Amino acid sequence: MSEFQLANVVDANGSAAHSDDAYHTLRRQQTEPEVATRCKSSSLKREPLVFFIMRLNLKAVLMLLIVAVMVITLGIYMRCAAFSFSPDFVRQLSRRQTIDALTSSAAGGQQEQTSPSVPLQDIECAINQEYSIHCKRDENANEVYVPFSFLRQYFDISGAVSTNNEVVKFNWMHSNAKVNLPKGKYDPRGVFMYFENYNVEVRDRVKCISAAEGVPVSTQWEKRGYFYPTQIAQFALAHYSKNLTEATPRQHVLEDADGNQSMEWTTPKTSNMTRIWHHKFNTSIVQFETTIGYESAISIQLNQTQDLVLSVDLLLVTNSSSLMVTVLNRDSKHSYQLHYIAAELLLSVQESNIYYGLGGGALNKWRHITRDLHIDVQKGIVMGDKRSPLKVRRSDLEVLSIAFLGIGFYDNLTLSTSDHLAHFYDAAEWFVHNQDTKTGGWTNPVRRSLNGFAELRPGWISAMGQGHAISVLARAYWHSGGDSRYLKAASLGLQPYRIYSRDGGVLAQFMDKYYWYEEYPTTPPSFVLNGFIYSLLGLYDLNSTAPGKIAREAGKLFAQGMHSLKKMLLLYDTGSGTSYDLRHLSLGVAPNLARWDYHATHVNQLLLLATIDTDPLIAQTAERWKGYMFGKRAKHN
Repeated sequence: MSEFQLANVVDANGSAAHSDDAYHTLRRQQTEPEVATRCKSSSLKREPLVFFIMRLNLKAVLMLLIVAVMVITLGIYMRCAAFSFSPDFVRQLSRRQTIDALTSSAAGGQQEQTSPSVPLQDIECAINQEYSIHCKRDENANEVYVPFSFLRQYFDISGAVSTNNEVVKFNWMHSNAKVNLPKGKYDPRGVFMYFENYNVEVRDRVKCISAAEGVPVSTQWEKRGYFYPTQIAQFALAHYSKNLTEATPRQHVLEDADGNQSMEWTTPKTSNMTRIWHHKFNTSIVQFETTIGYESAISIQLNQTQDLVLSVDLLLVTNSSSLMVTVLNRDSKHSYQLHYIAAELLLSVQESNIYYGLGGGALNKWRHITRDLHIDVQKGIVMGDKRSPLKVRRSDLEVLSIAFLGIGFYDNLTLSTSDHLAHFYDAAEWFVHNQDTKTGGWTNPVRRSLNGFAELRPGWISAMGQGHAISVLARAYWHSGGDSRYLKAASLGLQPYRIYSRDGGVLAQFMDKYYWYEEYPTTPPSFVLNGFIYSLLGLYDLNSTAPGKIAREAGKLFAQGMHSLKKMLLLYDTGSGTSYDLRHLSLGVAPNLARWDYHATHVNQLLLLATIDTDPLIAQTAERWKGYMFGKRAKHN
């Protein structure tokens, strides 16, 4: 055993003793550093075992925690297995997320929202303790959301969602009617109110425009169709007003028999077409003669897509003679044949053939015919398929050909974008030729029932119809340069204003004191407001255009009516709208509230009257009633 080994044994056992103390002391001093080094090495070898044991304990603890969490989670899940999110909650959450995303995107770099959206809750809304509807509640904002479909019906309002530049917006409208502010003082020779915006012929209750008379045929109160004076007058006044407000129409002359023709006519070998001089008219006309059968018709091929108003001076000699126009719907590639024939026929349809009758008196008689081919095609389509008629856009139509069949004469064949004055004078002529010369009225040939009042039998006269007709005739008299026929008819039309309703006129009295002109001459009187004001405008028009005695007579009736209007006007004010009539006073029933479109008519009429009568009552009432259309109401006590 070496000295170092001996020293280690001695040092380890701590029990060896030597006799030589000095030697022992020296050896201990020499071996202490080495012993310390060896002890340290022994300790380093034991440290990994300690840490290994510690790591095993930590893993065991973590494993126990994981197992505990899993057991607890499984227990909760088993206990709440029936729980699920409601569909409304899921939809609302998705909707909120979408809205937040759109809002964040629209903000363009703004700070994103960090607070989570709170879903809306279902809540029952009890309406006046009578019934309930389904609503939504935002508990945080303390708000309740009611469906707009309910609000629309409950408050008689309207609204719609619109998108502009990818921005979605909901437009709430208390009234969807429009107020037309006057552009200046009312001119009896100019535009009639705002009728340049009217398109009477496109209305669903207009069956067609009669080819025999050139005026609309109404189905408003009779499905078979009849001539309704009020509607005919509105047709005339609309076209008169459009003539003053629209640009000069474009006109394409196809044939005038004087050598001004833009297209070549196709004349079959069995047919004949010649231009001859008419001594009475002092102009040339075209004579045509064909055999029976469409293949023998003389025709002209066209491709007109914008000029859809056809005008022609025409004389047919035989019952088999006719004017034919072929029109193509470029969208559907379907073509229609319009036939204008000498027959007592209003409108008939056989597949793609649409027939309009020119009347039994059309033979051997010159007539100027003006037809809007778009309207004629559309009305024919509706007649042929009343369940789901195709709506044809004007821009989709193209005139392919015009043809004449049989024996006859024609001149001044044109296609144009419009011919408003021709339509206006067709209506003016109708009023001249269809006036009852005994009563001076233009009668309505249908029954009319107003709830609570005695039924009006066929032949009744309307003050509104009389006023409208006089407005037409006054303008025709002025525009024609003084045609006395129009003045005579307008003057005779004043007669019903002086005769009480019970005696066949239109005059009534309120409280045995104020005179009123009845739109519907009912028993007892109904006092319809808008029809009364229209009747006043007719009187004002005639007073401003007629000479001498006729003007004074019309002016007297107008002044009498204006006096009654000022005294009775506020009876129609409900504080949030207007009444259509005064049946609540005549019959002792609930008021007949005016729809918003009729209320707007009341406002428009008063605004116009305010330009010719400076009484502040008229203008102030008009402004208050206009406010009702934007949700304003009269103050309560």
